[in-house]
Amino acid sequence: MTILKNILISGKHNRPIVTDLFFKNNGTMKPIVIFCHGYKGFKDWGAWDLMAKLIAEAGFFFIKFNFSHNGGTAEQPIDFPDLEAFGNNNYTKELDDLESVINWICLNESYKTEANTNNINLIGHSRAGGIVIIKAEENHKIKKVVSLAGVSEFGKRTSTSGELEQWKKDGVKYVLNGRTKQQMPHFYQFYEDFKANEERLTIERAVSSLKIPYLIIHGDADTSVVIDEAYDLKKWNPNSLFKVIKGANHVFGASHPWNANTLPRDLKDASTEIITFLKNKS
Repeated sequence: MTILKNILISGKHNRPIVTDLFFKNNGTMKPIVIFCHGYKGFKDWGAWDLMAKLIAEAGFFFIKFNFSHNGGTAEQPIDFPDLEAFGNNNYTKELDDLESVINWICLNESYKTEANTNNINLIGHSRAGGIVIIKAEENHKIKKVVSLAGVSEFGKRTSTSGELEQWKKDGVKYVLNGRTKQQMPHFYQFYEDFKANEERLTIERAVSSLKIPYLIIHGDADTSVVIDEAYDLKKWNPNSLFKVIKGANHVFGASHPWNANTLPRDLKDASTEIITFLKNKS
């Protein structure tokens, strides 16, 4: 297994996209899987490395990365040393970053005997479940897409009633990170960007228009993104596959840091479902 960590990809927004690759270096063209982390997430969170290894062992070229404005840096890709960057993140920047990663692997001669650029698949956890659906609907290079505890709507997460005027007046609002105890800033540009791109950022529109195989995986004990959102996604795309992981929470039993050398049962079950879906020829 070849594992390459913290490769720096240039994106559109003047901050590096810090990227990891997992693959069997055997000269065989492998389907590409690109994994996107969620809100207050990062590529090295919890058991994502173990999930990457499992999927790569199954014969895939696995890519995961930090969104350019997730709050990490090239020097410290874990956690959130750059809260200014975090506050300047938004959905369209994340879509741009994902596009940059897709273009990077498609144009990279270094991996042309290992990565099959005609077979690119996306996985998004939590908020990034919406990001990968939108990208898959608009980028015809994408062959299959998976939302892992994915959200069904961005609008209700962008602003809550009663706070908008105060947010606009202050220019910033804060959300506590329960694990790091940081006050995470959201600058008002986040709302402005959403409103300016609202049609594009409507997940219902994108998921209803998907013409490629789509897998929805959700735990029925998820309290962060309740399973009702998964049922909405299924309703909007009746041809999708829907797998419920019984008793699983939002992170499928993982936590950060994850010091075990095996996946938690629920995340292993989810990863196995993903592998089966991606290997299916239909």
